[in-house]
Amino acid sequence: MANWVVTGANRGIGLELVRQLAARGDSVHAGARDPSAAPELGALEKAHGGVRVHACDVKDDGSVKAMAKAVAGETVDVLVNNAGVMGKMVSLEDLDLTDAMATFDTNALGALRVTRALLPNLRQAKLPRVAHITSGMGSIGDNTSGGAYGYRMSKAALNMANKSMSIDLKERGIICVVVNPGWVQTDMGGAGAPTPVEDSVGRMIALFDELTLARTGSFIDYRGGTLEW
Repeated sequence: MANWVVTGANRGIGLELVRQLAARGDSVHAGARDPSAAPELGALEKAHGGVRVHACDVKDDGSVKAMAKAVAGETVDVLVNNAGVMGKMVSLEDLDLTDAMATFDTNALGALRVTRALLPNLRQAKLPRVAHITSGMGSIGDNTSGGAYGYRMSKAALNMANKSMSIDLKERGIICVVVNPGWVQTDMGGAGAPTPVEDSVGRMIALFDELTLARTGSFIDYRGGTLEW
């Protein structure tokens, strides 16, 4: 049984991660910006003794530190930095820079805040793993359609942050990867997305289980291959 931390657990991929991990008997600390607005997550906490819900706004240093304090002294085997936002999908002419900065703050800096805060917990694990949920839209080489400035830039920045983490934390044995979950049927991905959330999450959990230090720094697809930067 492993001990996990999952951010952005109120819905979508994060909620499904908590659901599948709890179902197999793992312990999960689930972070949500506003737990009172996440009834499905609350129901999982009531149904599974291994699920604990914490308020965690990854844009807020104080909120992240409060969650870290709540899990102080506990081992974290796997941290999944899943919290993210799409931001406004508009043209260059209509770009809202305030919104783009908020998207960057959540998607890129949020993962840094959480990882930094939980480093003491990760160091206690025998095989510590940090998985950042990125996107194929963060691949520069794969960008053939343009647009989505705030979202693309934030995910590309997350990818670079992970690369640096993978180098800085390798000597401590901490594995750091970015994972593309695919185009998933969630509120963010939309009902027309081709991949059921259950499928994406199930495959990602299998990947996380099998991670070794040899893969640290990788940009991994949920189906198992690697993606170009």
